[in-house]
Formats: sequence, structure tokens, C-alpha cells
Amino acid sequence: MSTLGQRFSRWMQSRTLKGLTPGPYDITIRKDLRVPMDDGVELLADLITPIGETDPRLPTIVMRGPYGRRGLVAGEARALAREGFPVLFQSCRGTWGSGGVFTPQVDEQRDGLATHRWVREQQWFTGTVATFGASYMGYTQWAVAADPELAPDALCLLVTMPDFGAITWDNGAFALRNALGWTQMMDRMIRRDMLPLGLAMIRPDPKLGRAFGVLPLSDGDTAATGRTIHWYQDWVGHERLTDEYWTQQSHTASVPGVTAPVNMITGWYDIFLPWQLRNHAQLAAAGRAPRLTIGAWGHTSRDMGGVAVGEAVAFLKEQFAEIPSGRTALVRAYRTGEEAWHDLPAWPPPGVAAEAWNLHVDGRLSPEATAGGVTAYVYDPADPTPAVGGPSLLPNSGPVDNAAHESRADVTVFRGEVLAEPVTVAGEPVARILFRSSQPSADVFVRICDVHPDGRSMTVCDGIRRVAAGEGFHEVTVSLWPTFHRFEAGHRISVQVSSGAHPRYARNPGSGSPAFEAATLHRAEQEISHDEFRPSFLELPVWAG
Repeated sequence: MSTLGQRFSRWMQSRTLKGLTPGPYDITIRKDLRVPMDDGVELLADLITPIGETDPRLPTIVMRGPYGRRGLVAGEARALAREGFPVLFQSCRGTWGSGGVFTPQVDEQRDGLATHRWVREQQWFTGTVATFGASYMGYTQWAVAADPELAPDALCLLVTMPDFGAITWDNGAFALRNALGWTQMMDRMIRRDMLPLGLAMIRPDPKLGRAFGVLPLSDGDTAATGRTIHWYQDWVGHERLTDEYWTQQSHTASVPGVTAPVNMITGWYDIFLPWQLRNHAQLAAAGRAPRLTIGAWGHTSRDMGGVAVGEAVAFLKEQFAEIPSGRTALVRAYRTGEEAWHDLPAWPPPGVAAEAWNLHVDGRLSPEATAGGVTAYVYDPADPTPAVGGPSLLPNSGPVDNAAHESRADVTVFRGEVLAEPVTVAGEPVARILFRSSQPSADVFVRICDVHPDGRSMTVCDGIRRVAAGEGFHEVTVSLWPTFHRFEAGHRISVQVSSGAHPRYARNPGSGSPAFEAATLHRAEQEISHDEFRPSFLELPVWAG
């Protein structure tokens, strides 16, 4: 391994284990076990086992992912084994020595079930199976979670969701930065010209930045990687989540059928947050009691790794060995603004009430009735409204200052009065914007900010929706990222409305043509109505706690 590779490996290991005390066991590793799939393809896996006598009640942990078996995720697997758990850590089909061709999501259910069947036949199997992993490794858990015979006996789901179509086409807008960035990263991994999971994050390829500007979107993969990537072509070519391509990969409908105990970890700035919390709500509505922790983390936040492993260990030992975890609340959530943890009986917490804050033509945001008028702005996809922060695969996904961004002519801003008392928002804010565009297709992007007394306008949460504009004004409903935020006294609540956040989301050319082929850009004249009988407003879930 190169000197750079050694530094990178140590860096990833330190990220994983921050704040985690190593377990009491030494470990042994059997590398490159061949696990047969139903079609004869063999997937490679490492078996990591604790040395010495362990508690026989503890489950065997299965981890399946496409990111390699060293570095970040290897640190997590080894940390679990040092706590007394045997861990089978497998590379998905077509990655890191495993046979077959990697096609994201498509093979994970059948390969996962074959792996679980094989594990249960091994001499070292402890009698029960738990699963663990973040992101794609969480998707592989959801793929087998409701199987009537081979489902895990417990799941540890970290920053993940069971339907990657929903995040790829987020309310109709293509999540370009994540989709193309992940495609380039996986292509480099498959070609083995980078270390597992993350080198692209600390040394971005300049080709990726240029590729974000390429149209049509179907040419983006060639610009970023130098070749056509079959799954990226499929993603861009299937805009409708009702397409069979996406429905065959989605496991959302099976979530209520999961009966095993579930431990969830996520963050307020994670790319999967809204969907993971909806999955949590699905389980709760089905009578389950999933454990949930939500920190002030992004998808790859350094501080999350040790917490995730530590909570999984405590959760699994409590479930299988009756060792108390010391945790009494089902939900632990970090309230931003206050910067403090809270134990809650549920998410959202009891006592949340919706409050309507109206957008006024003079730029005010208040519960008072509007007096009419229209706010107008021009969106030019040739100079797209840029993304300022926001959830991403990169480590720096936390709040950023929007003050300079809000001075752009294509960003409209509505601000509340200085708060006399603190206001806590807990849940999923919803914007209802009475909107009209001069073009057949438009995006409505809404962001809430916390304006500090010193003028900083810090991100709280945001959301987007692509609409077929048509004639006249239409109410556009935009669900924003869930949040648990305290606006302190002396601060102001602010709302931005614009028509893009590029390259986080692909710019809308305005024509309404399929994204696969659209290449001509059309300036759009956008209008927000403040009709007194049908106002544009923000629905805030305000918590009195």
C-alpha cells in the first residue's frame, strides 16, 4: 500500500472508532471465504471472530456492502467482534473480489437470503443472526428484513433507507451531486484504482465538478468516469418511481412486516433522513418499538461512528443476553440551536402543533393574514441557483451561512420578526407555495434558516419539488427535511424560496422534456402569490417542550 494509502487507512480507522472504547476480546480474521449464491456465483467474505470464551447467547452479525473489507467499515466490523460477536463481512456481487456484475440494489435480496442461509449452516454460527451497517449496507438489511424464514433476528440500521429510487428522484428532482458522485466513486472502486470508501471524499476528482454541468444528464457518467455506467443510465432514464425498474428494488412496502427488534441511527443532515424517519413511523404504527438515535450528523460525520457501534453493542447485548443497556427512552434526539440531547417517548415528540407562518409580499414571515400581491423572480438554468451546503455524501453537511446566497436575485427571502421567546420546531415542516412559472416545468426549493443577531443566516432544513407548471397559479406542497431545532430569543426565522440548488439537484431546463435527453435551457419567470384567501405559507411543527 502506498504512503498515501497508509495515511488514508489510518484516517478512516480513526473516524470509525472515535469515542469508542475497544472491547475486551482479541480477534482472528479468516479472509476471502467463498459464499455460494443460488446462481453459482461466489461472493467473498471475511469472518472476524473473538478469541476466547464468549457469551453463547450473542448473535452472529452479518454485514454486506460494496465498499471493501478494510478501512472505515472494517473498523466497525472488528469493533463488534472485539465485543464478543462473530462477524461475517461480505462484499456484494461484483465488488472487491466477489463474482458477478455489480448492479446497485438489484441483487441484494436474493444474495442476502442466500448468505443468511449459508451462515445458518456453518459450525461457527451462534444460533441467531443480527445485521449491522450504514447506507448501502443498511439497504442490504432491509432487502431481507421481512423474509418469513431467513429474516435477521435483529437489525442495526444506520443512515439508510429501503428504497434508493426515492432519494435519486427526490420529489421529481434528480439528486445529481449524490447520484453522480456515488457513481464515480463506485466505478473507481470496481476498477480498483482507489482505496475502499472515501478517497473520493478527501481528494475529489476535478472531472466530477465539470461533469455536474454536462447536459443532457445521460452524458454525465461519461464525463465523470470516461465510460458509460449502466446503472447511472438506468437512474436517469427512469424518472417515475412507479416504473417497474424502481418498484422491484423498493422494500418500503415490506417495512411494516418486520418483526425483529430494530435499532436506528441517523442525523439531521443525513441524505436519507426523511425516509428513515418515515420507516421508523411505519414500524411504530405496526406496533413495533424501534429504538432511534438522531444526532447533529451528516452521512459521513466523524462523530457518528463510535456512537453507532457503541449503541449497537448495547442494543444487541440487551436483546439477546439480557444485559441492560441503561437506556430507557425509545428516542434520543439532539436539539440543534440549544445543542443538547433529549430523551423522548416518540418521534415526533408528543405535544407538537402545526402553526402557519405566511409569506408576505413585503418579505415578512408571520402568522398574520396576507394582503395580496405577487413576488416575482427569474430562474436562469444557464446560471443556476447554486447549492449552499445541504445533506451530501461529503463530511461537511452541517449548517452553513446563507447570508451572501440570499442576496442573489433568484432567491426570495421572507423573514420573521425578532423572537421574544424561543421557538422549537420538531418534525417535518411543510411549505405550501402558490406558484406560477412561464415554463412547462419548474422546481420549487424551500429552505428555513435561523438568522442570528450578528446577521448569519444558518441552514436549518430544506426541500424541493419539481412541478409541471401549466397555466395559472398552483399550490405546490414541499416537505422539508425533518428537524429538531430551537430558535433562540433574539433570533429570527427565515424562509428562502428559489428554483434550484445546483449541483445538489440537477437544474431544471424548463422544457419538461425527459431528463435523459433535455439539453436546451429556458429562462423561467417565476411568481409566488400572496392571495389573502389562498396564501403561500410555511407550516411549522412547533413543540412546547
